[in-house]
Amino acid sequence: MNAATAAERRSFWLFALLAVCVLGAGIGLRDPWPADEPRFALAARQMVQGGDWLFPHRGSELYADKPPLFMNLQAAAFELVRNWRIAFLLPSLLAALGTLVLVYDLGRRLWDRRSGLTAAWLTLFAIGFTFQARRAQIDPTVVFFITLANYGLLRHLLCGPDWRQWALGGFAAGLGVITKGVGVIAFLCLPPWLWIRRQPATHGVQRFAGGGRWLLAPALCVLAVALWLVPMLLAVRAQHDPAYAAYADNILLRQTAQRYLDAWHHQQPAWYYFEVIALQWLPLSLFLPWLVRPWWRALRAGDARHAVLLGFVALVLVFFSLTAGKREVYILPALPMLALAAAPHVPKILGTTQWPARWLWALCLLLALAALGIGVYADWIRPAWGMRQLAAHAFDAGAAQVWIWLAAFGAAGILACALLGPARPLRLCTVTLTALWACLGFGVQPALNDASSARGLMRAVGARLGAQGELGLVAWKEQNLLMAGRPATDFGFSKPWREQLSAAIAWQAAAPAQRWLLLPETALDPCVRRGRALDIGESNRIDWWLFRADAVDPACRGGRLPEASRPRVVATGDGG
Repeated sequence: MNAATAAERRSFWLFALLAVCVLGAGIGLRDPWPADEPRFALAARQMVQGGDWLFPHRGSELYADKPPLFMNLQAAAFELVRNWRIAFLLPSLLAALGTLVLVYDLGRRLWDRRSGLTAAWLTLFAIGFTFQARRAQIDPTVVFFITLANYGLLRHLLCGPDWRQWALGGFAAGLGVITKGVGVIAFLCLPPWLWIRRQPATHGVQRFAGGGRWLLAPALCVLAVALWLVPMLLAVRAQHDPAYAAYADNILLRQTAQRYLDAWHHQQPAWYYFEVIALQWLPLSLFLPWLVRPWWRALRAGDARHAVLLGFVALVLVFFSLTAGKREVYILPALPMLALAAAPHVPKILGTTQWPARWLWALCLLLALAALGIGVYADWIRPAWGMRQLAAHAFDAGAAQVWIWLAAFGAAGILACALLGPARPLRLCTVTLTALWACLGFGVQPALNDASSARGLMRAVGARLGAQGELGLVAWKEQNLLMAGRPATDFGFSKPWREQLSAAIAWQAAAPAQRWLLLPETALDPCVRRGRALDIGESNRIDWWLFRADAVDPACRGGRLPEASRPRVVATGDGG
């Protein structure tokens, strides 16, 4: 590789600054939002408070749906910055930035610096990637570890031999396993490499012997998994507690093999991921019709780089399409590799045909017009309609400023479309999408935070309880405990909520003047007299009730719930 010119260095650092602004816009201005963010933030906070970093907890129960690494990272981030509003998002932010750096560096090694920067740009502004990177879910972190694994493996296979990078790739794949269980898909780059290596006319593929050193990557993958698995199993054995044995069984079997072979939710048709790529990988997906021809020429010429990258993407799609349970985030690790395969051709496509540029311009204009239209209609033309929309989603009147922010983004986007036009499509996309994420981060999300995070609801609960009140939670959501602002007692999470209510009523009876119970409308058993309970508010489309012991029917006091009262079931499953 030639040394970077001053212009190339400047372009990289401008892109890095842009990435920080796009991905970090609004960090520290909101709390965790459902469905997954409060769950992980709560487990991380309990790690810090209780000191148990090996077994995540959700209130009084063990949380066995995911390995603890991501929650460990959130807890470590809090220990570093001492602010949960920043700490819960920091691992996702750093992981996404790390993914972009890896994509850039691998692109410049496989092709040149321009291709590396183009691949990083295509990854950053893919709508699904940016959306997930700005959330505190596990997926940005697992994408980073799988991309790091691909980086190490491909540095060796396509640019090597480099046995240190081969070992790094294996270890990173193991870290991906103990993050979300799917890190081993990084090794799906091996089948296309082995195939192209056997072809008579190939270029860009390394042919070298290694003997036992080929075992380094799988061995270090196993080692990385063992760093968590061995201490966990030893601790489970030492506990002599059925709950810990159930934890190990759940996380090692039910959440891996059973979840893949017999998925019990998120069931989608076989073609689901083509819809995800078409919509959530914009603007990269707009180039796909024009990429078919150069990709086909490269494959016919035996270009190992394209064969391995595109083969990896295809195998990831096949792997996750074979299971009935599908979510858009499952295939997200394939996005950086697809961007790398597209990067050397996108500038040529934009230079030889006008249609991709026109489609990019139309996409930006459509986003801007939609935002401006909704914002103007809801705030100025029909403000009553706007308030009804907020009320339907349990947002208070103060959140009406979201319409102003949407209108502001729309106006800025339309202005950018008029000034830049189709002639500068990449610059137009950069300006428009940066403005979109900035408006969401600095304006829309803070305005909706109280309702979306349950902070507003729990603030009202705290004001009603006063300084001496004690809070018990029944059929609760993670955000209720996370935002409680005081110690709260729970009676299980996955336990049937009638059992929770029975235990809660018995707990409340021990100090009836100070102890209050919070539960959702769907768990308002006939044992609770509505006339003496308080409808404390709505959050996340759920109506919540608060009551003291005097609201409990005398026949139910002491936790004796009649069998005749059979309220509805409250779902509390993990989103995956």
